[in-house]
Amino acid sequence: MPRAIRSLTATGIAGIVLAGSAVAPAAASPALDGWGRPSISDVTSPAEARRVDRVPTPKLDWYACYDYAECATVRLPLDYDKPKGATTEVAVLRVKARDQKHRIGSLFLNPGGPGGSGTGIALAAPYFLGADLLDRFDIVGVDPRGVAASDNVKCFTSVKDQTRAYAGLNVAFPWTKAEENAFITSSKAVGRACSTTGRPLTGAASTAEVARDMDVLRRAVGDKKLTYLGFSYGTALGQYYANMFPDRFRALVVDGVLNPNAWVGQGKARDQLQETRLRSADGAYRALHEILVRCARAGAEKCALASGDPVAAYETVAQRLRRKPVVIDDPDLGRFTVSYADFVGATLGSLYDPSGWQSIMDLTGQLLVLTDPGAATTARAQARTAVAQRAAKARQQRGYDFPYDNGLETFLTVDCTDAYHPRDAAAWPALAAQEDRRAPYFGRAWAWGTAPCARNTWTVRDEDAWTGPFDRRTAAPVLVVGNYWDPATNYQGAVGSAALLPNSRLLSSDSWGHTAYGTSACVTGAVDAYLLTGAPPARGTVCTGDEQPFVEAPEGVRATASKSALARAGRPGRGEPKRLPPVVAPLPVVGTLTVR
Repeated sequence: MPRAIRSLTATGIAGIVLAGSAVAPAAASPALDGWGRPSISDVTSPAEARRVDRVPTPKLDWYACYDYAECATVRLPLDYDKPKGATTEVAVLRVKARDQKHRIGSLFLNPGGPGGSGTGIALAAPYFLGADLLDRFDIVGVDPRGVAASDNVKCFTSVKDQTRAYAGLNVAFPWTKAEENAFITSSKAVGRACSTTGRPLTGAASTAEVARDMDVLRRAVGDKKLTYLGFSYGTALGQYYANMFPDRFRALVVDGVLNPNAWVGQGKARDQLQETRLRSADGAYRALHEILVRCARAGAEKCALASGDPVAAYETVAQRLRRKPVVIDDPDLGRFTVSYADFVGATLGSLYDPSGWQSIMDLTGQLLVLTDPGAATTARAQARTAVAQRAAKARQQRGYDFPYDNGLETFLTVDCTDAYHPRDAAAWPALAAQEDRRAPYFGRAWAWGTAPCARNTWTVRDEDAWTGPFDRRTAAPVLVVGNYWDPATNYQGAVGSAALLPNSRLLSSDSWGHTAYGTSACVTGAVDAYLLTGAPPARGTVCTGDEQPFVEAPEGVRATASKSALARAGRPGRGEPKRLPPVVAPLPVVGTLTVR
Protein backbone atom coordinates (compact mmCIF):
# COMPACT_ATOMS: atom_id res chain seq x y z
CA MET A 1 0.00 0.00 0.00
CA PRO A 2 1.45 3.43 -0.90
CA ARG A 3 2.90 5.42 1.99
CA ALA A 4 0.38 8.24 1.59
CA ILE A 5 -2.60 5.88 1.97
CA ARG A 6 -1.02 4.04 4.89
CA SER A 7 -0.58 7.34 6.69
CA LEU A 8 -4.31 8.02 6.77
CA THR A 9 -5.08 5.75 9.69
CA ALA A 10 -2.10 6.87 11.74
CA THR A 11 -2.00 10.62 11.18
CA GLY A 12 -5.40 11.58 9.81
CA ILE A 13 -5.99 13.78 6.80
CA ALA A 14 -2.92 15.91 7.49
CA GLY A 15 -0.77 12.83 6.92
CA ILE A 16 -1.67 12.56 3.27
CA VAL A 17 -0.58 16.16 2.61
CA LEU A 18 2.76 15.61 4.36
CA ALA A 19 3.47 12.29 2.68
CA GLY A 20 5.91 13.76 0.18
CA SER A 21 6.07 12.70 -3.43
CA ALA A 22 3.46 9.95 -3.12
CA VAL A 23 0.66 12.49 -3.55
CA ALA A 24 0.65 15.68 -5.60
CA PRO A 25 0.07 18.99 -3.81
CA ALA A 26 -3.51 20.14 -3.42
CA ALA A 27 -4.76 21.91 -6.52
CA ALA A 28 -4.12 25.42 -5.25
CA SER A 29 -3.57 27.14 -8.59
CA PRO A 30 -6.04 26.99 -11.46
CA ALA A 31 -3.06 26.94 -13.82
CA LEU A 32 -2.04 23.45 -12.64
CA ASP A 33 -3.76 20.11 -13.18
CA GLY A 34 -4.15 17.43 -10.50
CA TRP A 35 -0.50 16.44 -10.79
CA GLY A 36 1.07 19.89 -10.65
CA ARG A 37 1.54 20.14 -14.44
CA PRO A 38 0.65 23.27 -16.41
CA SER A 39 -2.80 22.80 -17.88
CA ILE A 40 -5.35 24.74 -19.85
CA SER A 41 -8.76 23.38 -18.98
CA ASP A 42 -11.87 23.40 -21.08
CA VAL A 43 -14.52 25.88 -20.05
CA THR A 44 -18.28 25.78 -19.84
CA SER A 45 -19.66 26.32 -23.33
CA PRO A 46 -21.45 29.61 -24.03
CA ALA A 47 -24.69 27.67 -24.68
CA GLU A 48 -24.62 25.87 -21.31
CA ALA A 49 -23.49 29.00 -19.47
CA ARG A 50 -26.37 30.94 -20.99
CA ARG A 51 -28.89 28.27 -20.01
CA VAL A 52 -28.03 28.19 -16.33
CA ASP A 53 -26.59 31.63 -15.63
CA ARG A 54 -29.67 33.55 -16.73
CA VAL A 55 -31.71 31.71 -14.10
CA PRO A 56 -31.75 33.95 -11.00
CA THR A 57 -30.04 32.42 -7.98
CA PRO A 58 -32.88 30.84 -5.97
CA LYS A 59 -33.39 31.82 -2.36
CA LEU A 60 -33.62 28.62 -0.33
CA ASP A 61 -36.08 29.11 2.50
CA TRP A 62 -34.68 26.45 4.84
CA TYR A 63 -36.81 25.00 7.62
CA ALA A 64 -36.01 22.37 10.27
CA CYS A 65 -36.91 18.81 9.26
CA TYR A 66 -36.22 15.16 10.11
CA ASP A 67 -34.77 15.90 13.56
CA TYR A 68 -31.28 17.07 12.52
CA ALA A 69 -31.64 18.44 8.98
CA GLU A 70 -32.98 21.40 7.05
CA CYS A 71 -35.28 21.19 4.03
CA ALA A 72 -36.29 23.49 1.20
CA THR A 73 -38.02 23.35 -2.15
CA VAL A 74 -37.30 25.44 -5.21
CA ARG A 75 -38.94 25.87 -8.58
CA LEU A 76 -36.58 25.51 -11.53
CA PRO A 77 -37.21 25.85 -15.28
CA LEU A 78 -38.77 22.79 -16.87
CA ASP A 79 -36.87 23.80 -20.01
CA TYR A 80 -33.68 25.83 -19.53
CA ASP A 81 -34.17 27.29 -23.01
CA LYS A 82 -37.32 28.93 -21.59
CA PRO A 83 -36.21 30.25 -18.19
CA LYS A 84 -39.44 32.23 -17.72
CA GLY A 85 -41.66 29.37 -18.83
CA ALA A 86 -43.05 26.34 -16.98
CA THR A 87 -41.25 25.16 -13.84
CA THR A 88 -40.86 21.99 -11.81
CA GLU A 89 -40.42 21.77 -8.04
CA VAL A 90 -37.18 20.27 -6.74
CA ALA A 91 -36.60 19.21 -3.11
CA VAL A 92 -33.33 19.88 -1.27
CA LEU A 93 -32.09 18.70 2.14
CA ARG A 94 -28.93 19.57 4.02
CA VAL A 95 -27.19 18.45 7.18
CA LYS A 96 -25.07 21.37 8.33
CA ALA A 97 -21.34 21.02 9.00
CA ARG A 98 -20.54 20.26 12.62
CA ASP A 99 -17.66 22.77 12.60
CA GLN A 100 -19.18 25.84 10.96
CA LYS A 101 -16.13 27.96 11.83
CA HIS A 102 -13.90 25.82 9.57
CA ARG A 103 -16.54 24.95 6.99
CA ILE A 104 -15.19 24.43 3.46
CA GLY A 105 -18.53 24.54 1.66
CA SER A 106 -21.24 22.10 0.60
CA LEU A 107 -20.82 18.46 -0.44
CA PHE A 108 -23.53 17.33 -2.87
CA LEU A 109 -24.42 13.61 -2.80
CA ASN A 110 -26.31 11.37 -5.21
CA PRO A 111 -27.08 7.68 -4.43
CA GLY A 112 -27.69 6.42 -7.97
CA GLY A 113 -30.68 4.76 -9.57
CA PRO A 114 -31.65 6.63 -11.70
CA GLY A 115 -34.43 7.46 -9.30
CA GLY A 116 -32.55 7.38 -6.00
CA SER A 117 -33.41 10.05 -3.44
CA GLY A 118 -30.68 12.61 -2.92
CA THR A 119 -32.45 13.95 0.16
CA GLY A 120 -32.46 10.42 1.59
CA ILE A 121 -28.74 9.84 1.17
CA ALA A 122 -27.94 13.30 2.57
CA LEU A 123 -29.96 12.55 5.70
CA ALA A 124 -28.13 9.20 6.01
CA ALA A 125 -24.71 10.87 5.57
CA PRO A 126 -23.86 11.02 9.31
CA TYR A 127 -24.07 7.23 9.35
CA PHE A 128 -21.53 6.56 6.60
CA LEU A 129 -19.42 9.63 5.75
CA GLY A 130 -16.06 10.21 7.41
CA ALA A 131 -15.94 12.43 10.49
CA ASP A 132 -13.80 15.09 8.82
CA LEU A 133 -16.28 15.47 5.96
CA LEU A 134 -19.16 15.84 8.42
CA ASP A 135 -17.18 18.47 10.32
CA ARG A 136 -16.16 20.57 7.32
CA PHE A 137 -19.04 20.31 4.81
CA ASP A 138 -22.73 21.00 4.76
CA ILE A 139 -24.06 17.77 3.24
CA VAL A 140 -26.59 18.52 0.51
CA GLY A 141 -28.93 16.13 -1.26
CA VAL A 142 -31.23 16.97 -4.16
CA ASP A 143 -34.12 14.78 -5.26
CA PRO A 144 -33.69 14.87 -9.04
CA ARG A 145 -36.65 16.22 -10.97
CA GLY A 146 -39.38 13.61 -11.07
CA VAL A 147 -38.10 11.76 -7.98
CA ALA A 148 -39.21 11.32 -4.34
CA ALA A 149 -40.03 14.69 -2.72
CA SER A 150 -39.65 16.63 -5.99
CA ASP A 151 -42.51 16.91 -8.49
CA ASN A 152 -43.12 13.29 -9.46
CA VAL A 153 -42.99 11.62 -12.83
CA LYS A 154 -46.33 9.82 -13.21
CA CYS A 155 -47.00 7.78 -16.34
CA PHE A 156 -50.48 6.53 -15.37
CA THR A 157 -53.55 8.33 -14.10
CA SER A 158 -54.20 5.79 -11.32
CA VAL A 159 -52.57 2.99 -9.36
CA LYS A 160 -55.15 0.65 -10.92
CA ASP A 161 -54.02 1.47 -14.46
CA GLN A 162 -50.37 1.25 -13.44
CA THR A 163 -50.87 -2.14 -11.76
CA ARG A 164 -52.57 -3.59 -14.83
CA ALA A 165 -49.86 -2.30 -17.15
CA TYR A 166 -47.10 -3.67 -14.89
CA ALA A 167 -48.62 -7.18 -14.71
CA GLY A 168 -46.06 -8.81 -16.98
CA LEU A 169 -43.09 -7.23 -15.18
CA ASN A 170 -43.66 -9.16 -11.94
CA VAL A 171 -40.66 -11.45 -12.43
CA ALA A 172 -36.95 -11.01 -11.71
CA PHE A 173 -36.61 -11.46 -15.47
CA PRO A 174 -38.62 -13.48 -18.00
CA TRP A 175 -37.50 -17.03 -18.70
CA THR A 176 -40.38 -18.91 -20.34
CA LYS A 177 -41.86 -17.87 -23.68
CA ALA A 178 -45.09 -16.90 -21.94
CA GLU A 179 -43.17 -14.70 -19.49
CA GLU A 180 -41.27 -13.07 -22.35
CA ASN A 181 -44.49 -12.26 -24.20
CA ALA A 182 -46.08 -10.82 -21.06
CA PHE A 183 -42.95 -8.77 -20.31
CA ILE A 184 -42.94 -7.35 -23.86
CA THR A 185 -46.64 -6.45 -23.63
CA SER A 186 -46.15 -4.64 -20.32
CA SER A 187 -42.95 -2.95 -21.54
CA LYS A 188 -44.82 -1.51 -24.51
CA ALA A 189 -47.66 -0.33 -22.28
CA VAL A 190 -45.26 1.44 -19.94
CA GLY A 191 -43.30 2.99 -22.81
CA ARG A 192 -46.45 4.37 -24.43
CA ALA A 193 -47.82 5.70 -21.13
CA CYS A 194 -44.62 7.50 -20.22
CA SER A 195 -44.46 8.99 -23.72
CA THR A 196 -47.98 10.42 -23.38
CA THR A 197 -49.45 10.69 -19.89
CA GLY A 198 -46.00 11.09 -18.36
CA ARG A 199 -45.26 14.24 -20.31
CA PRO A 200 -44.02 16.92 -20.00
CA LEU A 201 -41.76 15.75 -17.17
CA THR A 202 -40.62 12.56 -18.93
CA GLY A 203 -39.24 14.77 -21.71
CA ALA A 204 -37.49 17.15 -19.32
CA ALA A 205 -35.76 14.95 -16.73
CA SER A 206 -32.64 13.73 -18.52
CA THR A 207 -29.33 13.62 -16.68
CA ALA A 208 -28.33 16.87 -18.37
CA GLU A 209 -31.31 18.66 -16.86
CA VAL A 210 -30.39 17.39 -13.38
CA ALA A 211 -26.80 18.57 -13.91
CA ARG A 212 -28.14 22.02 -14.82
CA ASP A 213 -30.32 21.99 -11.70
CA MET A 214 -27.28 21.10 -9.62
CA ASP A 215 -25.29 24.02 -11.03
CA VAL A 216 -28.07 26.46 -10.15
CA LEU A 217 -28.36 24.95 -6.66
CA ARG A 218 -24.58 25.19 -6.23
CA ARG A 219 -25.05 28.94 -6.49
CA ALA A 220 -28.08 28.81 -4.20
CA VAL A 221 -26.06 27.29 -1.32
CA GLY A 222 -23.34 29.91 -1.83
CA ASP A 223 -20.58 27.76 -3.36
CA LYS A 224 -18.39 29.23 -6.10
CA LYS A 225 -17.53 25.71 -7.22
CA LEU A 226 -19.19 22.33 -6.74
CA THR A 227 -17.96 19.55 -4.46
CA TYR A 228 -19.63 16.24 -5.35
CA LEU A 229 -19.70 12.55 -4.43
CA GLY A 230 -21.84 10.31 -6.64
CA PHE A 231 -22.46 6.57 -6.45
CA SER A 232 -23.60 4.13 -9.15
CA TYR A 233 -25.79 6.05 -11.64
CA GLY A 234 -24.72 9.13 -9.66
CA THR A 235 -21.39 8.65 -11.44
CA ALA A 236 -23.15 9.39 -14.73
CA LEU A 237 -24.54 12.59 -13.22
CA GLY A 238 -21.06 13.50 -11.96
CA GLN A 239 -19.47 12.92 -15.35
CA TYR A 240 -22.19 14.87 -17.13
CA TYR A 241 -21.54 17.79 -14.79
CA ALA A 242 -17.77 17.53 -15.25
CA ASN A 243 -18.12 17.65 -19.03
CA MET A 244 -20.88 20.25 -19.21
CA PHE A 245 -19.27 22.52 -16.58
CA PRO A 246 -15.56 21.54 -16.64
CA ASP A 247 -14.41 24.68 -14.82
CA ARG A 248 -17.12 24.81 -12.14
CA PHE A 249 -16.12 22.19 -9.55
CA ARG A 250 -13.37 22.01 -6.92
CA ALA A 251 -13.56 18.24 -6.28
CA LEU A 252 -15.67 15.51 -7.87
CA VAL A 253 -15.72 11.79 -6.98
CA VAL A 254 -17.52 9.06 -8.92
CA ASP A 255 -17.71 5.61 -7.26
CA GLY A 256 -19.22 2.54 -8.99
CA VAL A 257 -18.75 3.99 -12.43
CA LEU A 258 -20.89 3.89 -15.57
CA ASN A 259 -18.89 4.72 -18.71
CA PRO A 260 -20.98 7.57 -20.16
CA ASN A 261 -20.32 6.66 -23.80
CA ALA A 262 -21.56 3.13 -23.08
CA TRP A 263 -24.51 4.51 -21.15
CA VAL A 264 -25.62 6.72 -24.03
CA GLY A 265 -24.67 4.53 -27.02
CA GLN A 266 -22.52 6.23 -29.61
CA GLY A 267 -22.41 5.59 -33.36
CA LYS A 268 -23.29 2.05 -34.42
CA ALA A 269 -23.74 1.09 -30.76
CA ARG A 270 -27.01 3.04 -30.72
CA ASP A 271 -28.89 -0.06 -31.90
CA GLN A 272 -27.35 -2.31 -29.25
CA LEU A 273 -28.81 -3.21 -25.90
CA GLN A 274 -27.44 -0.89 -23.25
CA GLU A 275 -26.23 -3.99 -21.40
CA THR A 276 -24.15 -5.00 -24.43
CA ARG A 277 -22.32 -1.71 -23.98
CA LEU A 278 -22.12 -1.55 -20.18
CA ARG A 279 -21.34 -5.24 -19.49
CA SER A 280 -22.83 -5.21 -15.99
CA ALA A 281 -23.60 -8.93 -16.30
CA ASP A 282 -19.93 -9.65 -16.97
CA GLY A 283 -19.04 -8.05 -13.65
CA ALA A 284 -21.72 -10.01 -11.81
CA TYR A 285 -20.65 -13.34 -13.35
CA ARG A 286 -17.00 -12.63 -12.62
CA ALA A 287 -17.82 -11.92 -8.96
CA LEU A 288 -19.99 -15.04 -8.58
CA HIS A 289 -17.42 -17.29 -10.21
CA GLU A 290 -14.66 -15.93 -7.99
CA ILE A 291 -16.74 -16.58 -4.86
CA LEU A 292 -17.37 -20.18 -5.96
CA VAL A 293 -13.67 -20.69 -6.68
CA ARG A 294 -12.73 -19.27 -3.29
CA CYS A 295 -15.31 -21.56 -1.67
CA ALA A 296 -13.46 -24.56 -3.08
CA ARG A 297 -10.17 -23.09 -1.90
CA ALA A 298 -11.52 -22.43 1.60
CA GLY A 299 -12.57 -26.06 2.10
CA ALA A 300 -15.66 -27.71 3.52
CA GLU A 301 -15.09 -26.39 7.06
CA LYS A 302 -15.68 -22.80 5.87
CA CYS A 303 -17.90 -23.51 2.87
CA ALA A 304 -20.24 -26.50 2.79
CA LEU A 305 -20.37 -26.51 -1.03
CA ALA A 306 -16.64 -27.28 -1.06
CA SER A 307 -17.46 -30.93 -0.28
CA GLY A 308 -17.93 -31.10 -4.05
CA ASP A 309 -17.30 -28.65 -6.90
CA PRO A 310 -19.00 -25.32 -5.99
CA VAL A 311 -19.03 -24.10 -9.60
CA ALA A 312 -20.75 -27.31 -10.69
CA ALA A 313 -23.16 -27.15 -7.72
CA TYR A 314 -24.41 -23.69 -8.71
CA GLU A 315 -24.87 -24.77 -12.33
CA THR A 316 -26.70 -27.93 -11.19
CA VAL A 317 -29.22 -25.85 -9.24
CA ALA A 318 -29.64 -23.53 -12.23
CA GLN A 319 -30.25 -26.42 -14.64
CA ARG A 320 -32.76 -28.09 -12.34
CA LEU A 321 -34.72 -24.88 -11.81
CA ARG A 322 -34.75 -24.12 -15.52
CA ARG A 323 -36.48 -27.47 -16.03
CA LYS A 324 -38.81 -27.26 -13.04
CA PRO A 325 -39.26 -24.58 -10.36
CA VAL A 326 -39.41 -25.61 -6.71
CA VAL A 327 -42.88 -25.42 -5.14
CA ILE A 328 -42.99 -25.05 -1.37
CA ASP A 329 -46.02 -25.33 0.91
CA ASP A 330 -45.58 -23.24 4.04
CA PRO A 331 -48.14 -22.89 6.86
CA ASP A 332 -47.64 -19.10 7.00
CA LEU A 333 -46.88 -18.18 3.40
CA GLY A 334 -49.03 -20.76 1.72
CA ARG A 335 -47.80 -22.29 -1.54
CA PHE A 336 -45.04 -20.36 -3.31
CA THR A 337 -42.64 -21.00 -6.16
CA VAL A 338 -38.90 -20.51 -6.49
CA SER A 339 -37.97 -20.22 -10.15
CA TYR A 340 -34.66 -20.06 -11.98
CA ALA A 341 -35.08 -16.29 -12.32
CA ASP A 342 -35.72 -16.02 -8.57
CA PHE A 343 -32.48 -17.90 -7.88
CA VAL A 344 -30.43 -15.67 -10.17
CA GLY A 345 -32.18 -12.51 -8.92
CA ALA A 346 -31.48 -13.46 -5.30
CA THR A 347 -27.85 -14.15 -6.20
CA LEU A 348 -27.50 -10.79 -7.89
CA GLY A 349 -29.11 -9.01 -4.95
CA SER A 350 -26.66 -10.70 -2.56
CA LEU A 351 -23.66 -9.70 -4.69
CA TYR A 352 -24.47 -6.04 -3.97
CA ASP A 353 -23.33 -6.47 -0.36
CA PRO A 354 -19.71 -7.14 0.65
CA SER A 355 -20.85 -9.99 2.90
CA GLY A 356 -23.45 -11.35 0.46
CA TRP A 357 -21.31 -14.36 -0.46
CA GLN A 358 -22.59 -16.21 2.61
CA SER A 359 -26.21 -15.81 1.51
CA ILE A 360 -25.33 -17.12 -1.97
CA MET A 361 -23.62 -20.20 -0.55
CA ASP A 362 -26.52 -20.91 1.80
CA LEU A 363 -29.24 -20.54 -0.84
CA THR A 364 -27.34 -22.65 -3.37
CA GLY A 365 -26.94 -25.42 -0.80
CA GLN A 366 -30.60 -25.28 0.20
CA LEU A 367 -31.86 -25.42 -3.37
CA LEU A 368 -29.38 -28.17 -4.21
CA VAL A 369 -31.22 -30.29 -1.62
CA LEU A 370 -34.74 -29.20 -2.59
CA THR A 371 -34.18 -29.97 -6.28
CA ASP A 372 -32.75 -33.43 -5.52
CA PRO A 373 -35.52 -36.07 -5.34
CA GLY A 374 -33.15 -38.41 -3.52
CA ALA A 375 -32.24 -36.00 -0.72
CA ALA A 376 -32.83 -37.15 2.86
CA THR A 377 -36.15 -36.17 4.44
CA THR A 378 -34.52 -34.29 7.33
CA ALA A 379 -32.26 -32.31 5.00
CA ARG A 380 -35.22 -31.41 2.77
CA ALA A 381 -37.25 -30.20 5.77
CA GLN A 382 -34.38 -28.00 6.99
CA ALA A 383 -33.82 -26.55 3.53
CA ARG A 384 -37.53 -25.91 3.03
CA THR A 385 -37.73 -24.02 6.34
CA ALA A 386 -34.68 -21.91 5.50
CA VAL A 387 -36.00 -20.95 2.05
CA ALA A 388 -39.43 -20.15 3.50
CA GLN A 389 -37.78 -17.80 6.01
CA ARG A 390 -36.02 -16.02 3.13
CA ALA A 391 -39.28 -15.71 1.24
CA ALA A 392 -41.08 -14.35 4.30
CA LYS A 393 -38.41 -11.68 4.70
CA ALA A 394 -38.75 -10.76 1.04
CA ARG A 395 -42.52 -10.47 1.39
CA GLN A 396 -42.11 -8.11 4.37
CA GLN A 397 -39.88 -5.85 2.27
CA ARG A 398 -42.46 -5.51 -0.50
CA GLY A 399 -44.81 -2.59 -0.04
CA TYR A 400 -48.48 -2.87 -0.87
CA ASP A 401 -50.43 0.33 -0.33
CA PHE A 402 -52.40 2.91 -2.25
CA PRO A 403 -49.87 5.71 -2.85
CA TYR A 404 -48.54 5.81 -6.40
CA ASP A 405 -45.03 4.26 -6.57
CA ASN A 406 -43.13 5.78 -9.49
CA GLY A 407 -39.76 4.09 -8.84
CA LEU A 408 -39.66 2.19 -12.14
CA GLU A 409 -40.92 5.20 -14.07
CA THR A 410 -38.18 7.48 -12.73
CA PHE A 411 -35.55 4.92 -13.73
CA LEU A 412 -36.97 4.63 -17.22
CA THR A 413 -37.56 8.36 -17.66
CA VAL A 414 -33.82 8.98 -17.36
CA ASP A 415 -32.46 5.85 -19.03
CA CYS A 416 -34.86 5.79 -21.98
CA THR A 417 -34.39 9.51 -22.60
CA ASP A 418 -30.62 9.69 -22.04
CA ALA A 419 -29.66 6.60 -23.97
CA TYR A 420 -30.23 4.89 -27.31
CA HIS A 421 -31.89 1.46 -27.32
CA PRO A 422 -33.06 -1.06 -29.96
CA ARG A 423 -36.14 -0.11 -31.95
CA ASP A 424 -38.64 -2.88 -31.09
CA ALA A 425 -39.33 -4.55 -27.73
CA ALA A 426 -39.94 -7.80 -29.63
CA ALA A 427 -36.18 -7.95 -30.26
CA TRP A 428 -35.37 -8.36 -26.56
CA PRO A 429 -35.74 -12.18 -26.24
CA ALA A 430 -33.07 -12.92 -28.84
CA LEU A 431 -30.82 -10.08 -27.69
CA ALA A 432 -31.13 -11.07 -24.03
CA ALA A 433 -30.28 -14.68 -24.88
CA GLN A 434 -27.10 -13.44 -26.56
CA GLU A 435 -26.18 -11.60 -23.36
CA ASP A 436 -26.68 -14.79 -21.36
CA ARG A 437 -24.31 -16.68 -23.65
CA ARG A 438 -21.61 -14.11 -23.00
CA ALA A 439 -22.29 -13.64 -19.28
CA PRO A 440 -24.07 -16.74 -17.89
CA TYR A 441 -27.02 -16.32 -15.50
CA PHE A 442 -26.94 -12.53 -15.39
CA GLY A 443 -27.07 -11.55 -19.06
CA ARG A 444 -30.87 -11.81 -19.22
CA ALA A 445 -31.31 -10.18 -15.82
CA TRP A 446 -29.50 -7.05 -16.94
CA ALA A 447 -30.77 -7.01 -20.52
CA TRP A 448 -34.51 -7.09 -19.84
CA GLY A 449 -34.56 -4.06 -17.54
CA THR A 450 -34.54 -1.64 -20.47
CA ALA A 451 -37.24 -3.30 -22.63
CA PRO A 452 -39.67 -0.38 -22.07
CA CYS A 453 -37.06 1.87 -23.73
CA ALA A 454 -37.62 0.37 -27.20
CA ARG A 455 -37.72 3.34 -29.57
CA ASN A 456 -41.00 2.32 -31.25
CA THR A 457 -42.91 2.68 -27.99
CA TRP A 458 -40.78 5.06 -25.88
CA THR A 459 -41.06 8.03 -28.21
CA VAL A 460 -40.66 11.00 -25.86
CA ARG A 461 -37.24 12.68 -26.04
CA ASP A 462 -35.49 15.55 -24.29
CA GLU A 463 -34.24 17.88 -27.01
CA ASP A 464 -31.67 19.25 -24.55
CA ALA A 465 -30.26 15.88 -23.45
CA TRP A 466 -26.45 15.70 -23.47
CA THR A 467 -24.85 12.97 -25.59
CA GLY A 468 -21.23 14.05 -25.19
CA PRO A 469 -18.42 14.71 -25.54
CA PHE A 470 -17.27 13.11 -22.29
CA ASP A 471 -13.56 13.78 -22.62
CA ARG A 472 -13.25 17.40 -21.48
CA ARG A 473 -10.10 18.54 -19.68
CA THR A 474 -11.43 19.69 -16.33
CA ALA A 475 -9.88 22.47 -14.26
CA ALA A 476 -9.81 20.26 -11.14
CA PRO A 477 -8.99 16.54 -11.13
CA VAL A 478 -11.80 13.98 -11.10
CA LEU A 479 -11.38 10.97 -8.80
CA VAL A 480 -12.72 7.79 -10.44
CA VAL A 481 -13.24 4.85 -8.04
CA GLY A 482 -13.61 1.30 -9.36
CA ASN A 483 -14.26 -1.94 -7.48
CA TYR A 484 -12.89 -5.16 -9.03
CA TRP A 485 -15.90 -7.28 -7.99
CA ASP A 486 -18.77 -4.84 -8.51
CA PRO A 487 -21.81 -6.78 -9.85
CA ALA A 488 -23.65 -3.72 -11.20
CA THR A 489 -21.09 -1.25 -12.50
CA ASN A 490 -18.36 -3.30 -14.12
CA TYR A 491 -14.83 -2.29 -13.05
CA GLN A 492 -14.04 -1.66 -16.72
CA GLY A 493 -16.51 1.22 -16.58
CA ALA A 494 -14.20 3.00 -14.16
CA VAL A 495 -11.16 2.20 -16.29
CA GLY A 496 -12.89 3.54 -19.41
CA SER A 497 -14.15 6.71 -17.73
CA ALA A 498 -10.72 7.49 -16.30
CA ALA A 499 -9.23 7.05 -19.78
CA LEU A 500 -11.80 9.47 -21.22
CA LEU A 501 -11.12 12.30 -18.76
CA PRO A 502 -7.61 13.75 -19.27
CA ASN A 503 -7.46 15.25 -15.77
CA SER A 504 -8.64 12.26 -13.75
CA ARG A 505 -7.15 9.70 -11.38
CA LEU A 506 -8.28 6.07 -11.14
CA LEU A 507 -8.48 4.58 -7.64
CA SER A 508 -8.98 0.80 -7.79
CA SER A 509 -10.06 -1.50 -5.01
CA ASP A 510 -10.15 -5.25 -4.51
CA SER A 511 -13.53 -4.84 -2.79
CA TRP A 512 -16.84 -6.71 -2.84
CA GLY A 513 -20.35 -5.42 -3.25
CA HIS A 514 -21.63 -2.44 -5.22
CA THR A 515 -19.42 0.68 -4.96
CA ALA A 516 -16.31 0.92 -2.79
CA TYR A 517 -16.69 3.80 -0.32
CA GLY A 518 -17.21 2.30 3.13
CA THR A 519 -16.09 -1.18 2.04
CA SER A 520 -12.39 -0.33 2.46
CA ALA A 521 -10.71 1.99 4.97
CA CYS A 522 -8.13 2.66 2.26
CA VAL A 523 -10.75 3.84 -0.28
CA THR A 524 -12.72 5.80 2.29
CA GLY A 525 -9.62 7.58 3.56
CA ALA A 526 -8.40 8.43 0.06
CA VAL A 527 -11.80 9.79 -1.02
CA ASP A 528 -12.17 11.85 2.17
CA ALA A 529 -8.66 13.28 1.76
CA TYR A 530 -9.31 14.28 -1.85
CA LEU A 531 -12.64 15.93 -1.03
CA LEU A 532 -11.02 17.91 1.77
CA THR A 533 -7.77 18.93 0.09
CA GLY A 534 -8.25 18.52 -3.67
CA ALA A 535 -5.27 16.12 -3.78
CA PRO A 536 -5.98 12.77 -5.51
CA PRO A 537 -4.29 9.58 -4.28
CA ALA A 538 -1.05 8.38 -5.85
CA ARG A 539 -1.21 7.09 -9.40
CA GLY A 540 -1.77 3.32 -9.50
CA THR A 541 -3.11 3.08 -5.94
CA VAL A 542 -4.97 -0.21 -5.36
CA CYS A 543 -6.89 -0.68 -2.12
CA THR A 544 -8.21 -3.87 -0.53
CA GLY A 545 -11.73 -4.42 0.75
CA ASP A 546 -12.15 -4.88 4.49
CA GLU A 547 -14.46 -7.86 3.88
CA GLN A 548 -13.30 -10.82 1.80
CA PRO A 549 -15.16 -14.09 1.10
CA PHE A 550 -14.57 -16.85 3.64
CA VAL A 551 -12.49 -14.57 5.86
CA GLU A 552 -14.01 -13.60 9.19
CA ALA A 553 -14.80 -9.87 9.32
CA PRO A 554 -17.54 -7.63 10.70
CA GLU A 555 -20.58 -7.67 8.44
CA GLY A 556 -21.08 -4.46 6.49
CA VAL A 557 -24.53 -2.94 6.97
CA ARG A 558 -25.95 -0.27 4.68
CA ALA A 559 -27.42 2.86 6.18
CA THR A 560 -31.14 3.07 5.64
CA ALA A 561 -32.37 5.58 3.08
CA SER A 562 -35.79 5.92 4.72
CA LYS A 563 -35.99 9.47 6.02
CA SER A 564 -38.65 8.60 8.60
CA ALA A 565 -36.51 5.78 10.02
CA LEU A 566 -33.45 8.02 10.14
CA ALA A 567 -35.40 10.77 11.87
CA ARG A 568 -36.60 8.30 14.52
CA ALA A 569 -33.05 7.11 15.11
CA GLY A 570 -31.62 10.63 15.25
CA ARG A 571 -28.16 11.80 14.26
CA PRO A 572 -25.51 9.26 15.35
CA GLY A 573 -22.98 10.40 17.92
CA ARG A 574 -19.27 10.80 17.26
CA GLY A 575 -17.39 7.52 17.30
CA GLU A 576 -20.33 5.30 16.36
CA PRO A 577 -19.43 2.56 13.85
CA LYS A 578 -19.85 3.60 10.23
CA ARG A 579 -22.19 1.86 7.80
CA LEU A 580 -22.18 1.52 4.03
CA PRO A 581 -23.76 4.28 1.91
CA PRO A 582 -27.37 3.58 0.84
CA VAL A 583 -26.63 3.36 -2.88
CA VAL A 584 -29.31 2.64 -5.46
CA ALA A 585 -28.26 0.22 -8.17
CA PRO A 586 -28.97 0.87 -11.88
CA LEU A 587 -31.42 -2.03 -12.23
CA PRO A 588 -35.20 -1.82 -11.89
CA VAL A 589 -35.67 -5.25 -10.30
CA VAL A 590 -33.24 -6.99 -7.97
CA GLY A 591 -35.06 -9.60 -5.92
CA THR A 592 -34.32 -11.55 -2.78
CA LEU A 593 -36.93 -14.20 -3.50
CA THR A 594 -40.17 -13.46 -5.30
CA VAL A 595 -43.20 -14.88 -3.51
CA ARG A 596 -45.97 -15.61 -6.01
